[in-house]
Formats: sequence, structure tokens, C-alpha cells
Amino acid sequence: MIDLFNFHRRPSAVIRVGTLQMGGDYPIRVQSMTTTDTNNTDACVAQAERIIGAGGELVRLTTQGKREAENLKPIHDALRAKGYDTPLVADVHFNANVADVAARYTEKVRINPGNYVDPGRTFKVLEYTDEAYADEIKKIENRFVPFLQICKENHTAVRIGVNHGSLSDRIMSRYGDTPEGIVESCMEFLRICKREDFNDVVISIKASNTVVMVRSVRLLVHEMEREGMNYPLHLGVTEAGEGEDGRIKSAVGIGALLGDGIGDTIRVSLSEEPEAEIPVARALVNYISARSKHLPIPAEPAKSFNYLSPERRETTPVGNIGGENVPVVISNRMDKDKVHIVTNADLSPDYLYIGSQLPEQFNPQRRYIIDYNAICRLQKRVC
Repeated sequence: MIDLFNFHRRPSAVIRVGTLQMGGDYPIRVQSMTTTDTNNTDACVAQAERIIGAGGELVRLTTQGKREAENLKPIHDALRAKGYDTPLVADVHFNANVADVAARYTEKVRINPGNYVDPGRTFKVLEYTDEAYADEIKKIENRFVPFLQICKENHTAVRIGVNHGSLSDRIMSRYGDTPEGIVESCMEFLRICKREDFNDVVISIKASNTVVMVRSVRLLVHEMEREGMNYPLHLGVTEAGEGEDGRIKSAVGIGALLGDGIGDTIRVSLSEEPEAEIPVARALVNYISARSKHLPIPAEPAKSFNYLSPERRETTPVGNIGGENVPVVISNRMDKDKVHIVTNADLSPDYLYIGSQLPEQFNPQRRYIIDYNAICRLQKRVC
């Protein structure tokens, strides 16, 4: 059960990805993904070296087809010849046969439940009886179990990576475009892993919408606990963007879950060179980890609060704060040299907190928050 007021890492199973251990009390691992053509061995090796040099602990490579899967071996061998033991991860979509090949040459394979066995999303509305739906799950099992056997034989870990944007027509038809559908898409595969006693599993649920991502991951953790599972979690926001926007979006999605104690490895998906992702990921991990030994906070959530589906608390509005108003933004302008600064109207805050640093002249178009002990000074000035 998540403690909303006191930070604790979620107890997760320890898994092995090559020489790297993940989950449990091990540090939160940071990783990135190459952007080079996986058929270009030299380019992939060079980019992987840059990721590793920046502090990346896993390197993922896109693996579209069997040709790319086969070329993972020379990439793997070249990095090992250079003295690197960083685990490589194959990113597989649409073709389960490609995953079978990749499992022989990398330390981990990522598969997408939305298109591993189900056909690519066509936005068709399908109707299933319970029996027909069970038959579809059986098809997944018949294809997935042989893959798990290959992974067992080669000591290869698996990431079950669900994408909000690529749920299958089958899931969409039964659950809709909902966090419940996202979670069920993942749980179908996890139940097979549990039944087959395959334990080197990492899970990810990603979305470009941070609200959907956070709610879905929280719901997944709840469902896993209910079914006796504690697999480690990979966190990331899909296509976060670049620059400040990409970093803020990643901090919102990944940071919210890390603050819950959820997350064993993260990737910040920026539209930049992959090695640029590592310092951002490391900063997020360090920020949260620094709070792990805070003083206990004796509090409990309100009875009306639902952690898995939170809603905004009802309040009585005061001016433009509270009620149905959107949250206001307050900017700290206690530095007397910045009191007069007014930024672009679209980016300017709703209120300026200026403490006791009263400006020579107030801007009538701005709203100010001042300290109580500054009121007398202000009254004297007015009088």
C-alpha cells in the first residue's frame, strides 16, 4: 500500500538483466535508446558508447525485423570487445518471430502487448463472447510461452511494454481507451509469466498524456498486488519532446510516480541526442532519492480521497482561487531586483509574491502577495 505522506520505495522483486540487477533495494537504473539504424553496426556501437559514457546503465535498440535482430549480435560482440558489459535491450514491435531472434543476442527484449500477437490497430470495433475472448488469450499464450522458453535458455529478461497509443482493437473494443484497458493489456501477459514461473520481467506503461500514464501505472501496481505480483517497473513518458518542455513533461509524469516510491528504472524520452537523456533521468532519480530519509509525517488521507482515481477537492472560491477556477500560478519575486519584471503575457504568473520587498511603484495590471509585516509600511506610504 502506497504511503501518501512518507516516502518508501515500493517492494519489488529483484531481477537480473545481464550483469545488472534491478528492483528491490538496488538503485533506480537509468537508460536511453539509440537513434541509429540497427543495421549500421559502427554507428550503433558509437552511440551506445556515448550513452554509456553519460552514465546510461542499459542501452535499447530498435529492432524492426529479423535483419536488425541478427545484427544485434555483431553490435553486442563489438561492445563486449571494447570492455563494456552494459546490457543491451531489443525493442520489438509487430513481429513475435523477431523477438525470438533478438532474445538470443541481447540481455533483454521489449515486446508490446498491443501488437505482439494481435494485428496492428485498425480502429475496428469487435465483439467477443466470453468464450471467444478466452480463445484470443489462448492464442497469446500459445505464441508467448515458446518465446519465454527461449529467454529462459539464454538468460534473457523481458519487458512487457504497453503503449497507450497502440492498444489492440480487441482491448479497445472491450475496455475502451481507458487506464483499465491499458492495465488489462499488460496483465494478460503477466499472468502467463507467473504461470510459467518466468521471473526476469520488467513492466512499463507509457503514454504521452502524463495524467493517463500516472493513473494507469498506479492502477497496475494495485492490480499486481491483488494478484500476488511484484515485478519491477520501468517509467517513461512517450515522446516528451525537447528542451524545457520535454524535461518538464518527464518530470511531471516520472517524478509523480517516483514520489510514490514506484519505479525501478527510467528513461526520459527527449527529441535530442540519446546521451542528453541520461543527466535528466539522473537528476530526477537523485531529487527523489534525497528525500528517502525525511522525518516521519504523521498524516492520513481524507476519507473521500481515491488514490487510484483522484478528483479535485471541492472548495469555496476566494476571488479567482478555488472553486471551479483553474489553479493559479504564484511566482516568487522576493528579490527586489526582480519585483518589476513582467514576462510575456501568456507566460506571466497570476500573482507575484514579493514578501517585504515592496516596489517603488506597483503595476496596476499585476496582483501581488505581500507579507503581513509589510502592510504597515505600505499604509504609511499610501498615507
